[in-house]
Amino acid sequence: MKCRHCAAPLEHTFLDLGFAPPSNAYLTDDDLARPEKYYPLKIKVCDQCWLVQTEDYAQADELFSSEYAYFSSTSTGWLAHAASYAEKMTGQLQLTQDSLVIEVASNDGYLLKNFVAAGIPCLGIEPTASTAAAAEKLGIAVMREFFGEQLGKQLATTGKQADLIAGNNVYAHVPEINDFTRGLKAALKPGGTITLEFPHLMRLIEHTQFDTVYHEHFSYLSLYTVERIFKAAGLRVWDMEELPTHGGSLRIYGCHAKEARVTTPAVRAMLAEEARRGLQTLATYQNFQAKADRVKDDLLAFLIEQKRAGKKVAAYGAAAKGNTLLNYAGVKPDLLPFVCDAAAAKQSKFMPGSHIPILAPTALDEQRPDYLVILPWNIAAEVKQQNAKLAELGTKFVTAVPKLEIV
Repeated sequence: MKCRHCAAPLEHTFLDLGFAPPSNAYLTDDDLARPEKYYPLKIKVCDQCWLVQTEDYAQADELFSSEYAYFSSTSTGWLAHAASYAEKMTGQLQLTQDSLVIEVASNDGYLLKNFVAAGIPCLGIEPTASTAAAAEKLGIAVMREFFGEQLGKQLATTGKQADLIAGNNVYAHVPEINDFTRGLKAALKPGGTITLEFPHLMRLIEHTQFDTVYHEHFSYLSLYTVERIFKAAGLRVWDMEELPTHGGSLRIYGCHAKEARVTTPAVRAMLAEEARRGLQTLATYQNFQAKADRVKDDLLAFLIEQKRAGKKVAAYGAAAKGNTLLNYAGVKPDLLPFVCDAAAAKQSKFMPGSHIPILAPTALDEQRPDYLVILPWNIAAEVKQQNAKLAELGTKFVTAVPKLEIV
């Protein structure tokens, strides 16, 4: 296998999580009687451009099918994040009814609905039928296609170059990252702005966030590597900011390479910090497996201990990161009888691989578990707040990453 950006041979493994099904391939009752597809879940690092990437096995159209069940609007914190971004960009870029905002991977309209409400024309690009339909009900125009250079050029030739192109948590999900970036270049109006948000590889390593590794994530990104990819496509990263979302993300601001915008000190400072943390040093990647194994072992030990003590344990959040963790640890319903999730699309289904049933949050009131394991640790505070009554009744909340602790 060769690097998806620079085509150098990939000779170094960053993390090997064995075999797992796609993390968002939730199962129905009927599915439980059928064979389940598993793929190797191994992450490589390129020692030339330092792009961290999955091995080439799963295909995008298998991972992001019409039944793909991730709906962004499920999280109230994420909705607030999107609304704040829309307000900020509208003011900063002076967007009006004569502007155009394009969001790549627009999901269920969680972001673009804010621009619609402000009277700013927008267009969503979303290949997943279930989420695209939800966005269209909000009055958002959606193209149900995968984004890349061909679609970017099509938009340009039909007069749909954007003043703002937004991409939240999509850049890591694209298998052909060079083609995708050239698409951004083609669809961007002269003087326009690109913003991309993605989990920061530096924070993944720092906080042992190995559960954010799954097949849908083709890439794990540092600012250093993104800047190289942008430069190769005729774009430039001119600003960036750190965000608390998803355990630590970057929001980068891009423009056409030859524009006059000055690159901010924040970009240089983060590049220096990544270098200081060893993100261009092989040893940093080769030492990570042992940290992931420690998290896995501690979770298993905790669940076995509670089962032997006769305690009730449940989990909250049928998130992709939870599926990675549970499948790597080999957790089944005997140790974790059920997971609750607020997304109706996931309820009455089963977690891929582990086959743990997914129930509505009301099940927690009936079961009153002694411990509730919050699988999407990035929204632990939100989950605790929503389930404050359980805490009053004695339930303790647990997270497993970056280490097992009562929160």
